[in-house]
Amino acid sequence: MGVEEQGLRTEVDTLREFSQGMGGGSDDIAEVSWNVPTVRLRYPANIPGMTGHHWSSGIAVATPIAHKGANSGALVIAMTAIDVLSDPQLVEEAWRYHREVQTKDYQWVSLIPEGTEPPIFLNEEKMKSYRPILEQLIYDPSKFDTYLEQLGVVYPTVIPDTTAGGDRP
Repeated sequence: MGVEEQGLRTEVDTLREFSQGMGGGSDDIAEVSWNVPTVRLRYPANIPGMTGHHWSSGIAVATPIAHKGANSGALVIAMTAIDVLSDPQLVEEAWRYHREVQTKDYQWVSLIPEGTEPPIFLNEEKMKSYRPILEQLIYDPSKFDTYLEQLGVVYPTVIPDTTAGGDRP
């Protein structure tokens, strides 16, 4: 893909404040982050330096190592939620930061009028045709250990290095 190989990070990145202004990576939480305090946590589940929203990034996150990164990230998110919800002072500090810093200079105004019903009727015919096809792709944890296993995807986790007489890292 023309990207310099960096390998996996071996050190934890520094804690940084995030600006609520425009720019940077998306988090797909839209109006939520403008109305309540939020936490953005990043974790390794893709190849560093890849182009977002590109097929190569999409396939990279379907690898076992990305799955491990996503599971570890989910664990950190759950533990952070427990820490925040069990500390009333931290909750108040989050609200203070939200009011006085995060949304001080930017106020969110929804482009969708209040009370607007989602126009799900627009795709009704397409959904009728695709739903049966998509149902077979719904992950069934009672039958498979991972979604990749359900799809029949097998990755080698270590490729033997026959030239050096050992395994590649």
